[in-house]
Amino acid sequence: MKHIRWQLLIALVGIAFLGVVLGYLALGTNSVERPDVGGTYTEGIAGRPNAINPLFSQYNEVDRDLAALVFTGLTSADENGQLQPDLATRWTISPDGLIYTFTLRAEVRWHDGAPFSADDVLFTLHSIQDPAYKGPPDLGAFWRTVAITAPDTATIRFQLTQPYAPFLDYTTIGILPAHLLKDVAPGELFQNPFNRHPIGTGPFMIAEMTGDHALLDANPRFYGARPYLSRLLFKFYPDYESVFAAYAREEVEGIARILPAYLPKARALTRLTLYNARIAGYSVIHLNLSKPQFQDKAVRQALLYAIDRQHLVNDLLQGQGLLASGPIAPGTWAYDAAAPQYPFDVEKAKALLDDAGWKDPGDGVRKKDKDALAFTLITTDDPTRVALANEIIKGWQAIGVKVVAQPVPTSLLAQNILRPRQFDAVLSEWRTLSNDPDQYENWHELQIPGQATLGQNYGGLKDRDISEALEAARKTNDQAKRAELYRKFQERFADLTPALLLYYPVYTYGVDARVRGVQLAPMLTPSDRFRNLARWYLKTKRVVFSTDAGEPTPAR
Repeated sequence: MKHIRWQLLIALVGIAFLGVVLGYLALGTNSVERPDVGGTYTEGIAGRPNAINPLFSQYNEVDRDLAALVFTGLTSADENGQLQPDLATRWTISPDGLIYTFTLRAEVRWHDGAPFSADDVLFTLHSIQDPAYKGPPDLGAFWRTVAITAPDTATIRFQLTQPYAPFLDYTTIGILPAHLLKDVAPGELFQNPFNRHPIGTGPFMIAEMTGDHALLDANPRFYGARPYLSRLLFKFYPDYESVFAAYAREEVEGIARILPAYLPKARALTRLTLYNARIAGYSVIHLNLSKPQFQDKAVRQALLYAIDRQHLVNDLLQGQGLLASGPIAPGTWAYDAAAPQYPFDVEKAKALLDDAGWKDPGDGVRKKDKDALAFTLITTDDPTRVALANEIIKGWQAIGVKVVAQPVPTSLLAQNILRPRQFDAVLSEWRTLSNDPDQYENWHELQIPGQATLGQNYGGLKDRDISEALEAARKTNDQAKRAELYRKFQERFADLTPALLLYYPVYTYGVDARVRGVQLAPMLTPSDRFRNLARWYLKTKRVVFSTDAGEPTPAR
């Protein structure tokens, strides 16, 4: 009996000691929740794919979204528009700015396991150079001016005919697999079945494609950051209303794009997190500078002062815009924050017109030498555009300018109105597809549209100071020199006010709160919403660590 009591005492002491040890360990350890691998993110998109191929995806945003995940280029751009190595690890530029030599990344594999090489780059770019290429004509025309060679399987060399600093931006285009497409003629590539089940080098690969959805698996061979998400499921719907209905039915976890008209509905969805970012381009009113009333910069400045742009953004666009200060967007290396601004100021606008000799004789419309300050403002028949135009016209009427709105079908705006310059003023949106700040085609005096040029200087700006700055900026690869030239351009542009810049558009993306790690930075195209996709996650795990050792960084 005494022996049993001793055993019981020893057991109790052991339990107490164990409790002390566990308590001590508990004080010295902690746990955190970490992202874990796995899960399928499902997104609803308004529209359907046509050709998931980077050579043709410029025509369709759904194609561009999928191509951005399936394919990669020699370079890619970060949120500031700076180019980073991708399929290429580095590049050099000859002192004369004519030869670019790229070293390709080793051990890259296509989704089917075949090795990537310089042959793939040659095939892709030779297909664009071919006269039968069915992609954007300006892309084909540009590449036909570049000589492309491969000194070896890991090197690509480009020979330009003249220095052209924006060239690097063209190297972001996705590369196609030569081993699968080398026997396809460039003129037949647009209709090839490959475009429905493409093979790329990107972080995700097509697992299944039907008329109503695309299923993508994470690429186990990807050379970059491996995503937490195992799969992406894109469901295609006929319109935005259908996408919202799908989210309400819990069919999808993300809404690819939320337009201003749908923002009130989106904000009412408590589990939907909204992400906003500036997207490349700007809303602008082109003024036909050949018209007498627009040849005085005081008139142009007065028109800009009289537009309550913040009201337009807040009330008509539901906040989906940032006030524009010039053709080069803020946050980029070429932006000049010191350029003159034009805040809403009705009295300033009236004073400018008075000083310029435009007086109101009493009927509410200013005149000068019996000529009325009156014109027509053309815009597309999109309801939001028409509402913007009407609100702008109200502001102009308040300073004695008579303007009539003229809506036209979107399909007619470029070819029938802007390019032949058959307008007084046009409200439109300029969307750029380039990360480079080059403004030559929009504002150089030789880019006024006509039979000899397809430029986009629609207003007809002719200013030698601006033209010389833009010419020089695209001929040097020295970024500091380019930034100084673009500073001069922006200051001169702000002074002349050859067009009325309204706002930079904002892209709004909706993602369910269950999806974490999502971030949105300034974007070139909507597909840039996937720029940090590798950090998105649905699943988590608990990681235990010692407080003495600091917080862990578990290996992925």
